[in-house]
Amino acid sequence: MNKSQLVDRISDRTGVSKKDVGDVIEGMFIEVSHVVANGGDKLTLPGFLSFEQVTRAERKGFNPQTKEPITIPAGTAVKVSAGAKLKAYAKGTEQPPK
Repeated sequence: MNKSQLVDRISDRTGVSKKDVGDVIEGMFIEVSHVVANGGDKLTLPGFLSFEQVTRAERKGFNPQTKEPITIPAGTAVKVSAGAKLKAYAKGTEQPPK
């Protein structure tokens, strides 16, 4: 499913205009982006997803072509975690709302 299909489905389910649904989804993407870019904060949608910036320590690795050892520098990344309800839906132990 892509973004426009998601907007269509939410609009059909809620009766809210497609433009308004699209604006809300775009606003959510912007806020998630700010949380991830700025770090130090975590955005949590209880039971479903959480987003946060994490720091990765420097570590050892190797060049897969030459097998030569290299040092991978420390850096930041995004961590997206599935919540308990979303995991239960994926496993089939719970049914999502209709």
